[in-house]
Order: sequence, then C-alpha cells, then structure tokens
Amino acid sequence: MKVSTKWEGNLAFTMSNPDGNQVRMDARNEAGGEGSGVSPMEAVLGGLAGCMGIDMYMILKPFQDKITRLEIETDGGRNDTAPKYFTAIEVTIHLDGDVPASRVWRAVKLSDEKYCSVANSLNADLTYNVILNGEHVPQVAK
Repeated sequence: MKVSTKWEGNLAFTMSNPDGNQVRMDARNEAGGEGSGVSPMEAVLGGLAGCMGIDMYMILKPFQDKITRLEIETDGGRNDTAPKYFTAIEVTIHLDGDVPASRVWRAVKLSDEKYCSVANSLNADLTYNVILNGEHVPQVAK
C-alpha cells in the first residue's frame, strides 16, 4: 500500500492514493495552519474509525440489512510535550438497528484485537529514507 503526500505551500499537504483519491491536511490545530484541511492527527483518528467501521460492518454481515446507522467518534488525548502522540483514544460506536449487543461487542473486540490494521499500527516500527535533490542520502551518524 502506498500513498503520496505533496506539499501545497505553507503548512498544507495533499495525500493521494494510486486511484487519485485525495485528503487535504494542514496544521490548523498545530502550528497556526490555515484550517482548510484535516490535521494529520485528525486523519489518524478518522483512519482508526474508518477501519473499525469497515471491520464491524463485515463482521455483522448477518445483520447488515438491519443496521440503520453506524457512526464512530474518536477522541484522542495527547502527550503534553513534543512529540504530541496519542496517549489514549476513546472510541464511541453509535449503532442503530436490530442487532444484539453481544454481537456488536464481539465485532468491536474482533476489530480491535484481530482485524483493524490502523489500531494495530499505532505503535509500528518506522524506517526512514531521504532522497535529496534526486539522490538517496544515507543517515548521518549522530
């Protein structure tokens, strides 16, 4: 899976996937951005909600025709100093329809523990490559 994120000037960036779908991001809540897109941290919360929503809908397949609303709110508490990573995320699922509570909770648990790639990526190992003026630059020793 690959996306490209392009600088649009000042603190704005546009993320595009290979199909041409785009998400505009800026630092409106971070460092005086312009407010014309979502912040990168809001995108993380939205990605978590979208991932869990897709999982839950698939897990609740026997009840799909009975679901009239599925809305997921995510509220992230962040570290006070840089880096301001999420220290806790509260996920609230609003589901309306004739679905047993036990099945909804089962779907939540399966998404969280087994299927949701976003939830399970929040502590991923990161590697970095730098291409400067078209050339790969090896990491400089500290």
